[in-house]
Amino acid sequence: MPDVGPWNRILVRHARQAFVDDATIAEQWQALNFTAAPDYGKAVAQYENFVELLSTGAPVHQCDPASVQLNLDAIYVRDASVMCARGAILCRMGKPLRDQEPAALAETYRALGIPIAGAIEPPGTLEGGDVTWLGPRLAAVGRSYRTNDEGIRQLRLLLGDSVDELIVVPLPHYRGAGDVFHLMSIISPVDHDLAVVYSPLMPVSFRERLCDLDYTLVEVPDQEFDSIGANVLAIAPGKCVMVEGNPKTRAGLERAGAEVLVYDGSEISLKGGGGPTCLTRPIQMGNLGTGELYVARPVPQGRGLSRA
Repeated sequence: MPDVGPWNRILVRHARQAFVDDATIAEQWQALNFTAAPDYGKAVAQYENFVELLSTGAPVHQCDPASVQLNLDAIYVRDASVMCARGAILCRMGKPLRDQEPAALAETYRALGIPIAGAIEPPGTLEGGDVTWLGPRLAAVGRSYRTNDEGIRQLRLLLGDSVDELIVVPLPHYRGAGDVFHLMSIISPVDHDLAVVYSPLMPVSFRERLCDLDYTLVEVPDQEFDSIGANVLAIAPGKCVMVEGNPKTRAGLERAGAEVLVYDGSEISLKGGGGPTCLTRPIQMGNLGTGELYVARPVPQGRGLSRA
């Protein structure tokens, strides 16, 4: 199933848990390459509103307190794992300061009874923001500064025969190794045949493949890329959450028939470079005894809207 739901639950790590307090933020934000120090009180309030929006699509589950020490980046819970038909694949972070997050998330998965299908081992690196599902047996992975060739090789092995194809998408240098730039920085599936994209940073071959799959593409304008317009979370097919301040992208989604909810992400998204997909780990759980997490559906026909 594409990354569009419906979800049985959505995992989050609250700003209250990740940011701790203003003193912790002051100590860590520069080393973690935040653009500015988040205001703790505002971040907590924004996160409460964000969780309220999420809960209109699926139950929200707070990650269990970790036995390992985490930092501000742990609020972006998506990156520490990948979900597949076999369960959770624990990532190995390309950003060294985040290396404790997969082990912390594993504690939550074990508490929930979610199988752990495996883990990426050195020298492989893989971050969940570089992986998205485009179909029940079709996934895409970005080759980025955070996800290397060995990590992709291990991912392919761990997915095994649960996928027909893993599309490898080479990502550009853009702003360099210190910047956060994942595959899901430039594509967000919103429905089974609808995705938000930022085409200027997308390889031609990958964009053509999306069109071949009959996706309608909602294009993010240049002025809305830095405000995380391309990072949109589907909380149900055709129902999504995005950072406010991206009116053109929102209008494009609504013209395509999507329901759009917005939240103020000035503290929890913009300063750390992580939109609503980064802030969440949605889970589709079926029969865990057989490892069926994703339910197969036929690929739909396109909506007949412009892909330009």
